[in-house]
Amino acid sequence: MIRSPLPDVEIPDVSLTEFVLARAAELGDRLAFIDASNGAATTYAELAQSVRAVAAGLAERGFVKGDVFAHYAPNLPEYAVAFHAVATVGGVNTTANPLLTAGELGAQLRDSGARLLVTVPELLEKATAAAQQASVEEILVYGEADGATPFTSLRRAAGEPPAVSINSAEDLVALPYSSGTTGLPKGVMLTHRNLVANICQTIAHQRVHEDDRVIAVLPFFHIYGLVVLMNLPLYRGATVVTMPRFVLADFLRAIQDYRITRAWVVPPIVLALVKDPLVDEFDVSSLEFVLSGAAPLSAELEVACGKRLGCRTLQGYGLTETSPTTHSVPDDLAGQMAGSIGPPLPNTECRVVDMSTGQDAADGQAGELLIRGPQVMKGYFNNPRASAQAIDPDGWLHTGDVARVEPDGSTRIVDRVKELIKYKAYQIAPAELEALLLTHPMITDAAVIPIPDEEAGEVPKAFVVSTGSITAEEVGRFVAEHVAPYKKVRAVELVEQIPKAASGKILRRVLIERERTAAVAG
Repeated sequence: MIRSPLPDVEIPDVSLTEFVLARAAELGDRLAFIDASNGAATTYAELAQSVRAVAAGLAERGFVKGDVFAHYAPNLPEYAVAFHAVATVGGVNTTANPLLTAGELGAQLRDSGARLLVTVPELLEKATAAAQQASVEEILVYGEADGATPFTSLRRAAGEPPAVSINSAEDLVALPYSSGTTGLPKGVMLTHRNLVANICQTIAHQRVHEDDRVIAVLPFFHIYGLVVLMNLPLYRGATVVTMPRFVLADFLRAIQDYRITRAWVVPPIVLALVKDPLVDEFDVSSLEFVLSGAAPLSAELEVACGKRLGCRTLQGYGLTETSPTTHSVPDDLAGQMAGSIGPPLPNTECRVVDMSTGQDAADGQAGELLIRGPQVMKGYFNNPRASAQAIDPDGWLHTGDVARVEPDGSTRIVDRVKELIKYKAYQIAPAELEALLLTHPMITDAAVIPIPDEEAGEVPKAFVVSTGSITAEEVGRFVAEHVAPYKKVRAVELVEQIPKAASGKILRRVLIERERTAAVAG
């Protein structure tokens, strides 16, 4: 069993908002948020007041403890207001990717049972179509748009929000959706304690302070953005600079203009920072730390990024199911563990097990990484079978990632057991794309695998068996019409048959090996 070299940290038994905004009054006029798209600033006092006002507005509408509120919007300071207002009245936040199609969003709304939905005018058409497929009672919008209630109307309620008793260890505060180790997206049940614990654990390694300015370009709908870029800095009294999307020039300009000190990013952003000549046109000297997560980053890119930007670089690791962080290189060891995700966080236990025996792997041997700690999810929403498959009776979460522990106690992710495709920071379930492909009248069988891509890490490739004269281009267009852009298949190969086991299970490893062989031969 592997544990953190640091002592365990104390985890207070409080609700998430009570914890994160505990010092808001004391911080007063210090800036909590700056919207990089327009320069608008929000102080801690204004943030806390807005949270209370919107919470009162939700209560006035009959939104009560246990109700679900859906977020379908890019990063904005108001995202935090809505999130914490929902948490204040005991509600559950289900966060959705703004790239989801109406059909995909509708499925999440139905599964989560969302009562209210907030979006932006640009996404209202899709949000409305999705809401009509579910039991959403009202659509709110940041700004104004016909057919939706202005979010600001929630602030007009009289009085304070009601006092709500919250059991931090049992009551949910967030319900993000993840494909988990296999299969279609599932709601990940995260309690107040899960998120409070992970903030306490993470700051033992990343010592964010009041003078830090954090750039929030990774989306708040993703657990990485929600906890590490939004809630953790707020707890520490730092300033969060929000960006609605990643555009390299805008990202670099925000670092320059707002003197950003910490940037949590993903490998494709690191790649751009290392290779794009545009970087030389901006002053990024304020950057002290760049931390990459969500997917493995090579040691070479990590080192090159630090050299080019003149800052300290490090990596971390986590999953939606772990709120998210389980490992990271501590600030004081940045640059000394290139290619490693570092040691476990405090209060976190890890095992590396032999995948054939289920027993602890020998020293230095790779195996599946198992996690146990207060940040591990309660389970998958309305899916006890999937929950039991993910978390064993002893409380160990099976990550599906293959890891190896180094002699210095750090961990390296070397492969994946699970079949998910990691496109940038997004997860793509092959089964979802295969099910879609099989709805085409001319496709009789299909399989989807990951193939390497320098910018995205991995992209989906489809192998298709057809009964007619459909072309690879037509297959690609068909998928693109039905899924979010990041899920599009980037390569299609028409084949005679799909390799399968006697049980009928697709042998994706056969296709992956065939692809590797062809790449080497080519």
